[in-house]
Amino acid sequence: MKDTKSNSSVSRKADGRLTTKKAAEKTKKSARGRKDPNKPKRPPSAFFVFMEQFRKEYKEKNPSNKLVSVVGKAGGDKWKSMSDAEKAPYVAKAEKLKADYQKQIRSYNGQDDGKKTAAEEDSSDKSKSEVSEERDGSDEEDEEDGGN
Repeated sequence: MKDTKSNSSVSRKADGRLTTKKAAEKTKKSARGRKDPNKPKRPPSAFFVFMEQFRKEYKEKNPSNKLVSVVGKAGGDKWKSMSDAEKAPYVAKAEKLKADYQKQIRSYNGQDDGKKTAAEEDSSDKSKSEVSEERDGSDEEDEEDGGN
């Protein structure tokens, strides 16, 4: 005779495991939260900047080809065969987009209080003496206007 208790206890354990997995999945999803639609999107890498242009050129040359996989494969092969000098404009554009993104994120997070970062201060065209002279001149103008 077969022992029915052992079979039923196994199924209960399996069911118990499934229910705990489902409960764990629910808590993970709720703990993760929802995405904020106002948050700035991350900038594309140099490769994706290149692919935007490559797709347009590829579609102009091959209007009958509508397979995404073929276009992606061709773009990847061309990117691999390019030298660093040929990739430079795409890398530069990606760096610019990344810098813009970082500014947007700082303002999104409320950290943008009008202060310049150290890199921005170093890259400014004016020397410290010119900046201090401008401040002195603006103070004099405020005194002449009566402080308004």
